[in-house]
Amino acid sequence: MKSLRYSTFAFLFAILFSFSWETSALSHERFLHCLSLHSNDPSSISKVIYSQNNHSYSSILESSIQNLRFSTIDTPKPLVIITPLHASHIQATIQCSRKHGLQIRSRSGGHDLEGLSYVSEVPFVLIDLVNLRSIDVNAENSVAWVEAGATLGELYFRIAEKSKTLAFPAGNCHTIGVGGHFSGGGYGGLLRKYGLAADNIIDAHLIDANGRILDRKSMGEDLFWAIRGGGGGSYGIVLDWKLKLVPVPATVTVFSVTKTLEQNATELIHRWQYVAHKLPNDIFLAVTIRRVNSGQEGKDTIQAVFAALFLGGVDNLVSLMEKRFPELGVVKQDCIEMSCIESFLYFGQFPLERLEILLDRTAVNKTLFKVKSDYVKEPIPKIVFEGMWQRFYEEEGKYGVIILIPYGGKMDEIPETETPFAHRAGNMYKIIYNVGRAEEENLEFQKYINWIRRFYRHMTPYVSKSPRETYVNYRDLDIGVNNKGNTSYAQASIWGFKYFKNNFKKLVHVKTLADPENFFKHEQSIPPLLSW
Repeated sequence: MKSLRYSTFAFLFAILFSFSWETSALSHERFLHCLSLHSNDPSSISKVIYSQNNHSYSSILESSIQNLRFSTIDTPKPLVIITPLHASHIQATIQCSRKHGLQIRSRSGGHDLEGLSYVSEVPFVLIDLVNLRSIDVNAENSVAWVEAGATLGELYFRIAEKSKTLAFPAGNCHTIGVGGHFSGGGYGGLLRKYGLAADNIIDAHLIDANGRILDRKSMGEDLFWAIRGGGGGSYGIVLDWKLKLVPVPATVTVFSVTKTLEQNATELIHRWQYVAHKLPNDIFLAVTIRRVNSGQEGKDTIQAVFAALFLGGVDNLVSLMEKRFPELGVVKQDCIEMSCIESFLYFGQFPLERLEILLDRTAVNKTLFKVKSDYVKEPIPKIVFEGMWQRFYEEEGKYGVIILIPYGGKMDEIPETETPFAHRAGNMYKIIYNVGRAEEENLEFQKYINWIRRFYRHMTPYVSKSPRETYVNYRDLDIGVNNKGNTSYAQASIWGFKYFKNNFKKLVHVKTLADPENFFKHEQSIPPLLSW
């Protein structure tokens, strides 16, 4: 009897599995047929469609996965990958995805820290913008148009081709795609001088849920506001951005000064809190903290690297540091003068003569990693830093890194309602918590995730409160996620106010008008009112 019941169950399971597979395959074929019908040039769209049985599917999917936590056999994969050559391919994909009940993920550089730009738990299509990366720089008018699939390195390289005294204030990692980076705000070494990338965007072209291509005028100021800091994946797919380029001197100066606990690192970090955010706007002085070998057998120590970008010459920088932060002991020999474009190579630890490496989308090694972030409004006591070092000495702490990013300067001058990015005046600095391994099984890596979560909990009393603020481009699903179905305002507020503070309310209002059916959605997308 047991054998009969088992055989019957196995037979029913096989039938159901076969039916499910056939239904999925049929839906897949109908979706592909729909694409050909809705494309202005069916022959061209066929060249940018990659189904799971295509021999290039895996290589294209893996090419821009930066976090290897989401590059496993068990990670959900897109039914189809589209690598559009022009806007009509995206419009057709939106129309057909809506018709056949598929979600869309759009990927620029693949740096979404929780993989939300290329992973979904429900059937989905991936639009990979890798082919849309043209850049048009008008140095005479100090503007540039950049397509959303371009990387920061490509953008910086093209600007430098036209001018050595123009730049754009965005991130330091050159493989980051501009699409997601700008959508969440975007910052780098020019933060204190010129603010965020989003603060310097003056127009854009967005494809909305109805397939319309909208510029700033036709989308309206509220939607233009929302896409410049409200996070990617909520309002549509940005085709390209118009940027206001900013002036920089022909010569900038950098330094990296390393201190260990034995060299007074704790006192210097503690002192840094009182100095960095009050320095002139022309200097950006960050600190990177990690555990290293002390040079003595069997003994580790904590290392702090104080790294600066100064928009000016070495003599002025050394004079400034002697007056404002003499404890660090910066001397002329610590400093290097170079061009602004070379400073991106310097901080990326690449040879200065290899500018073309900025065009290499694969130049950064991929790892498994987890990132969290905080904002600090009051100096953290020295004893707390000493407690942090003990956590670095735990087994998992060997692979942890803490980065302190100074605020102040221009960030204090821009109102927090200017864009959705609300972390402005009142913030002394930002903390980035990062733990990563180059080679590790996902199950084994969980202990490192647990370590960084413990570290984050330990810091609760010493960082911003009500809400505990965090940066949307450092996506963190630990702080809350949407339901797979409809999401209540109360549920979305759990993570929404941490990313955007009171700007979250306006983002919801804009979403309700721009995408009331909630077509563009993911685990932390802005929900419309009607979905509550």
